[in-house]
Amino acid sequence: MAGGTRSIRLTATPEDQRIAQLAAAAIGLSLVDAAIPLPLPGVKPGLANIVTLIVLARHGWAAAAWVSGLRVLAGSLLLGQFLSPGFFMSVSGAACSLTALALVHRLPRRSFGPVSWSIMASFAHISGQLVLARLWLVPHDGLFYLVPVFACAALAFGVINGLIAARLLSEPAIPQNGAPSA
Repeated sequence: MAGGTRSIRLTATPEDQRIAQLAAAAIGLSLVDAAIPLPLPGVKPGLANIVTLIVLARHGWAAAAWVSGLRVLAGSLLLGQFLSPGFFMSVSGAACSLTALALVHRLPRRSFGPVSWSIMASFAHISGQLVLARLWLVPHDGLFYLVPVFACAALAFGVINGLIAARLLSEPAIPQNGAPSA
């Protein structure tokens, strides 16, 4: 087009808007996580995972993966950690966690739910981070002496986050128009 401007128009679907809203909630919780002082690097509550669990239960794995990926990317940008070792630790933990959730969310719902999903995701998350840390940041087997500490934290925060997600999932979903659905 000579002398004119060309524009591209992107239209957000209701699903896009839902993912954006849920990702914003997860990003907000990850910022809260970053503000909580903890005694050991790498040990944090993982509050954003509550949103991921709810999305997994209500909208499926693909939506949960979008929310988690957007949370990691936007959270790292907001915290000034994009492409830092912390960013890659977060990516590895999220990838392992999502892989575990892809498997465990297919288990029978009568025996498995948000609490067991959360525990498995927490253990997968910390496992992914420990493997990356060992291969890249701390090339010494002494790192594995911290496994009991990280495992206890993963279990505790996995249970707590899973219980919170289960409680929130017991509430009726609020659709886009703001009225509770039956």
